[in-house]
Amino acid sequence: MCYKYLLVSLGILFTLSFAPPAIAHSVLEKVIKTGVLTAGTSKDAFPFAYKDKNGRLTGYSIDMLNLIQKQVEKAVKRPVKLELVALDPDDRIPKLRNGAVDIVCDATSFTWERDQDVDFTVSYGTTGTQLLIWRGTQLWDVASLKGRRIGALPGTTNEQAIRRKQPQAQIILVKDRLEGYKALQAAKIDAFADDGILLEAWLQRTPDAQKFEVVSTLFSKEGIACMVPENNSTFLDSANYALVRFMQGFLRGKQPDVQIFNRSFGPQSILPLTKDLRELVIENMQLVLDAKQEIPEDDP
Repeated sequence: MCYKYLLVSLGILFTLSFAPPAIAHSVLEKVIKTGVLTAGTSKDAFPFAYKDKNGRLTGYSIDMLNLIQKQVEKAVKRPVKLELVALDPDDRIPKLRNGAVDIVCDATSFTWERDQDVDFTVSYGTTGTQLLIWRGTQLWDVASLKGRRIGALPGTTNEQAIRRKQPQAQIILVKDRLEGYKALQAAKIDAFADDGILLEAWLQRTPDAQKFEVVSTLFSKEGIACMVPENNSTFLDSANYALVRFMQGFLRGKQPDVQIFNRSFGPQSILPLTKDLRELVIENMQLVLDAKQEIPEDDP
């Protein structure tokens, strides 16, 4: 084992000896030992995290993971391989808690309930719960959802938002987004609840898009962030630093960061954002940066 890596390991162990009973910094210990950062993500949260035509996991959240991987390499002072694992939404927190994955970045929203089991990074995106419906369907407000069949992914903030807003709606749980879209097309449900930006992405790719529409009503408004296991403050610091530096670079017009954003959301991207959505995302970034110390320009 290289002497400098041994010193890093010993330094972390020394810190652990003065830590609370919970296992602190265990993710970085594991990365130092294995050289692998294992990340859970989604296979169908287009354009945040999805499988491309070659079966490769890609998207905006995967770009964020690549930035985090580079920052972790600096923290542990050794090469680190990013290993991606596609997870179903209700598997994300259990896999984090049992150590199967070190971080989850897909289209996850912060909730206080989830925060009891995991920790969240700063938010790097903004979304909200909306409904995909057949064009002309009268589902435009909370009252209209009473008795309606609303499809949703289990364990998501979308499911929770509809249950909270309209307890008398009939929630139909689907195993993945494809099943939700098919259920709506087959009229097995009256609407499919998901993050609005993901529904807009589906509309732009489906051949019969004119038959459907996304309800403009926001049933919830949420920030998108990564999840990490609890009691990993040093690892969380590295992830936050990478995300904040990216957002700062994007807002300052630094081309590498602008290109990352535009690849998913720019005018020629896989999902061009409307002016309102783009302004919402930028506003979220600025709010995050306003709460953090500015990263020096000369930081490598």
